[in-house]
Amino acid sequence: MKRIISIVLLLLLAILIFWLGKRFGSTDISQQVISNSTIVKEIAELASLDVQGTASIKRSNIENSGGWTDNLKKAFLENTVWVAIPYQAKFGVNIDNKLFKVEMTKQQIILHLPAPQLLSYELKMDRMETSNRKGWLLSQDDETYTEVQKKLYQTSRSQLENNAIYIEQSKEKIRKVMTQYYAPFLKDRTLEIKFDGAAAVPPLN
Repeated sequence: MKRIISIVLLLLLAILIFWLGKRFGSTDISQQVISNSTIVKEIAELASLDVQGTASIKRSNIENSGGWTDNLKKAFLENTVWVAIPYQAKFGVNIDNKLFKVEMTKQQIILHLPAPQLLSYELKMDRMETSNRKGWLLSQDDETYTEVQKKLYQTSRSQLENNAIYIEQSKEKIRKVMTQYYAPFLKDRTLEIKFDGAAAVPPLN
């Protein structure tokens, strides 16, 4: 909610400054709003995409082949661990990246941003669910859970870092918010947003 309020306030500020520029016949104020890197960076940060889900992993020394040796191993030597942990992640642009730039011409506003990436990833350990099956000859081992949790974190984070769907959704959200911010200036210009390492999107009117 705070993030939404912040975005709305920034958009209202841009509209107000644009109106003042029109009201007093000055283009300097409007140009400052268009190229104000501080405001644009804050908007890009606030436009980050929040993602929630559950990461899970299963590790077992049983192949489940159905053979008698497999069944015997289940009875005496099975070591199967299952762990599921809810997570919260955030995708967006790194506003400290040197690739950030705003260009303005008579026909266009061109916004250069770094490609969205996974900015944060947190496992909700207090909501973790686990289960395990041990053979008769094996004792409880807490280190096993620690190893599985570490593997779960590494695997699930890597999957999110390379999740093309979330990265594209992050781009789309940034485009929409930036279009709202620049809306007062798009009567005689088009907005083009270029993400580093990605194809340019069509101009926005």
